[in-house]
Amino acid sequence: MALTVRAEQLQPLPAEVRARKGRKKLSASARREERTGFALIAPAIVVVAVFILFPLGFCVYISLTNWPLVGPYHFIGFANYSALVHNSTFLQSVVFTLKYTAIVTLPILVIGYLLALFVRGNRFGATLFRTCMFLPFIVGITTLSFLAEVELQPGFGTVNVVLSDLHILSRGTVWVQSSTLALIAISVLVVWMASGLTMMLLMAGMQGISDELYESAGVDGASWWEKERFVTIPLLRRSIALSLIISVVGSFLAFNQFYIITDGGPGTSTVSVVMEIYETFNTAMRVGGASAMAVVLIAVVGIITLVQFKVLRGEDV
Repeated sequence: MALTVRAEQLQPLPAEVRARKGRKKLSASARREERTGFALIAPAIVVVAVFILFPLGFCVYISLTNWPLVGPYHFIGFANYSALVHNSTFLQSVVFTLKYTAIVTLPILVIGYLLALFVRGNRFGATLFRTCMFLPFIVGITTLSFLAEVELQPGFGTVNVVLSDLHILSRGTVWVQSSTLALIAISVLVVWMASGLTMMLLMAGMQGISDELYESAGVDGASWWEKERFVTIPLLRRSIALSLIISVVGSFLAFNQFYIITDGGPGTSTVSVVMEIYETFNTAMRVGGASAMAVVLIAVVGIITLVQFKVLRGEDV
């Protein structure tokens, strides 16, 4: 029996049918890609959930209790948060941390930018200079703080000897007995350490800017400053934003330098927020109160970071 095929059966499928079949195939492929992608990021999600989200949630829970270091606890609601308003030491630490952040943020950015300009080109010795300027950040603030504690000693400390020879201060100056001198010393130390990281971040952004843009600006008669203002800085907005975020967050979380060099003194004049949290937990044994301070600090840092990111991130070029 011969097989007969009608002419209409040889007609191509309607466009709607072909599109529907294509969508089905695309959906199946997309689902496979989604499953593969989720499987790849699942370990990272587990790590974030276990080591970040769960501790953060548990910290919030503890802040709503009178949790002691040892013994039973009770749920007290927002009593720990309301107590912070009347905690003069905590409020003083907040004001001091804001002051410290305002002092070090701009110098870190400006010095880091100038250093990045110097090492951007292929000048002789730029590689060695870049390494030397980045080395303090590699060494770390803890080691540098111990070194600064020795060098600031009255009588034999290098800082006092040099400043004495310059007739600025006497060799017997005790830096940690003055809140102003202690803040100046720590600020200089932190600016020296953090400028190297800012230099590397901005230098990486500068290297991504095409030389053709500078050549075009030069043809139009732009000076060096105009090239930096209208070409380099606008295209570095995201790198600048990242540098500022790292600097501000690091300043709000400052602890090691104050704990090692001044121990919060004289009195409580150089106690940072993180140091106050540590003292509340370690000395007063008030875990709930310390957790409330930590939650407030996390919220403030998160808001400031979000505002900085929104304002400074710029537009895609």
